[in-house]
Amino acid sequence: MKKILFLLSFLLSIMFADDFEYYKKACDGGNAFGCGALGLLYANGQGVKQDYFKAHEYYKKACDGGDAWGCNALGLLYANGQGVKEDYFKAAELFKKACDGGDALGCAALGFSYATGNGVKQDYFKAHEYYKKACDGEVAYSCFRLGGLYYFGNGVKQDYFKAHEYLKKACDGGYAAGCAALGVLYDNGQGVKQDFKKAKEYFGKACDLKEQIGCDNYKKLNERGH
Repeated sequence: MKKILFLLSFLLSIMFADDFEYYKKACDGGNAFGCGALGLLYANGQGVKQDYFKAHEYYKKACDGGDAWGCNALGLLYANGQGVKEDYFKAAELFKKACDGGDALGCAALGFSYATGNGVKQDYFKAHEYYKKACDGEVAYSCFRLGGLYYFGNGVKQDYFKAHEYLKKACDGGYAAGCAALGVLYDNGQGVKQDFKKAKEYFGKACDLKEQIGCDNYKKLNERGH
């Protein structure tokens, strides 16, 4: 077994080393995507020693070269203080650049910045705007956040029907917390007809996706005889 694991590790190291050379040549040739991919290898320590300073260097090249994904990745380094001093203002600036460039993950990150007031003035209206863009771009996490805005009435009129719409999209996209929240709506009859069978279905999905609250609520429904 140890020999098999060693062989697998060895083969993966070769594979990532090949990737490194390929992306290095691409980046050196002015390919922004190659720079972004190289930054990711350094950020994850794949084929190279993990190095956030190097990740920053290559993400910046990617972003400066017009790669929107690279701008988002660079923003995350600033938000998390990895390889650079933590700077939410710089992060938000880069998320905006990424989002404007068509990167849905950048829109999601910018929405979170506005929702929490990190690097920008807290603004739920703006959070809604960017979460919507990200959700339309199939970022399930943002669909969940959008559902939360409608559920609590933050930046929008409280609307359980809309909350259901976006939470279902989040769940369908594989976001566990979205499934758990959807179960709550069916359990309480908010925005939908109360349906304990449906509630158990969504709590079960959340549990299968490793969301503990889904497991807990599924158990509670069982204990209540549903």
